[in-house]
Amino acid sequence: MACAEAAAPPPEVTHGFWSLFDGSRLPFVPVPEIDVDPYSGTTLGLIPVWIVTDEQQQIRRIVAPDVIHSRYFGYGARARIFAFPSEDVLWSVVGGGKQRVEREFDARYEAGRLRTDTWSMALAAVFDRSGTPHFYGLGNRTRSTAQTNYTRQVAYLQATFGRNFTPRWQLSFTLRAREVDVTHGSLASIPSTEARFGRIAGFGTGSDVLNRLAAVFDTRDSETIPRRGLRIAAYLGTAAAQGSQHSASYGEGGFDARGYWQLQPASTLAAHVAARYLYSGRRAPFWALSSIGGDDASDLDGSQPFRGFGESRFVDRHAFAANFEWRRKVGSADAVGTHIDLELTPFVDVGKVFARSRTSPLSALHAVGGVGLRGSARPNVVGYVDFGYGSDGLAVFTGINYPF
Repeated sequence: MACAEAAAPPPEVTHGFWSLFDGSRLPFVPVPEIDVDPYSGTTLGLIPVWIVTDEQQQIRRIVAPDVIHSRYFGYGARARIFAFPSEDVLWSVVGGGKQRVEREFDARYEAGRLRTDTWSMALAAVFDRSGTPHFYGLGNRTRSTAQTNYTRQVAYLQATFGRNFTPRWQLSFTLRAREVDVTHGSLASIPSTEARFGRIAGFGTGSDVLNRLAAVFDTRDSETIPRRGLRIAAYLGTAAAQGSQHSASYGEGGFDARGYWQLQPASTLAAHVAARYLYSGRRAPFWALSSIGGDDASDLDGSQPFRGFGESRFVDRHAFAANFEWRRKVGSADAVGTHIDLELTPFVDVGKVFARSRTSPLSALHAVGGVGLRGSARPNVVGYVDFGYGSDGLAVFTGINYPF
């Protein structure tokens, strides 16, 4: 064995001018930031990404600050750090702001992700002030011509504790205290929400405290970059909401199912189906209702992914969404000490919102088609750009982690 190793040819070394194009020799990865979110307008910037890996080329830490320019809010900067001490633990801190209006802070910690111990835990502290949220009214048939804008400030603390009966079965409890402040719109070119819809339930300052119980069945081979397995979560929750204009308690229930089938070593079919129902609280604030729109399915009660529209494009008491994509590896590269797989991902999204629980979730569905470009470094990191087209036109999203 030693002789075989001695006989192996030395690795190729790139010298001179061409070394500038050798990603494995760069101290960081310069990532251009081009974000064309349908609500936020065009944001341009540069992200220098520093990656720390271990002896097995597994990513253990990412430092990714950026400098950006927003069409609406001027220049800004953000600091990001993502740490992966092991496959079982991660933590992250993101913070930044722009010249006008927008500020953000997001700190998270997760332990017991593999569910091999008795308990798992996830903690989050989030503050976000955004000037771009849109509201089109309630219902599944709202038109793009009814768009309005409001400024939203959200702050919450959230803790989830999971009792792991086996690595596949978990019962979890989530407690979240949240404050939401909805004020006049920040985009001069779009009518402010209260000018068109009046001071609807949820306008002004309000808060809620959520208690949620969820049963989870999970057979995925990875939580971040799954190739095989299922994750099915069913949940019930109740929240007391209070505000300067309205107060109401509301109840929620629903499910979130995700499946992954590895068709070939370089090809995975991924599917996501979710539904959320509000079973009480007729005067719940509009920001607590169910919705579809945007690119992320990370929260059970968040806006479900619908990648041809901005976040929460369609809003009503109940929501249904289904997403399908084919993740096909088309290449790979070495950069800053780790191996990155490149994927091309055609996708289809369908979904709707509705006011009555007896309404079929499968009728009158909106549809979106598109394609995504993904870069994944196992076992912990995915970056993506998704291009989706719906009835409102083209939408482009960028982010970290798979949409589902």
